[in-house]
Amino acid sequence: MTHTTGRSGPGDSDAVLLAAGAADWALGGLAAAVEGVRGLLGRADARELAEEGRRDLRARGRLALDRLSGATASPAYLEVLARHAAARRAGGGQRDDG
Repeated sequence: MTHTTGRSGPGDSDAVLLAAGAADWALGGLAAAVEGVRGLLGRADARELAEEGRRDLRARGRLALDRLSGATASPAYLEVLARHAAARRAGGGQRDDG
């Protein structure tokens, strides 16, 4: 099912329409991300959230590099996060940044 506006012009080729749709989709995602960041900046615990995000990205990066390097026994992402959380609890809330 296609939707037409009754107009056709020189820019109605599939490539142009696909590019315009992709750009619109990307801009919509960017606008949502900006709103999310704006909401985070007003939070009192923004520093803790940023640090938690940093740890999560490091864990994901570690897993991605393990996958790319051909590591055979790479643990699941959630398992890595659970291990980090257990280590923090056991260490009295100490954070492992490295």
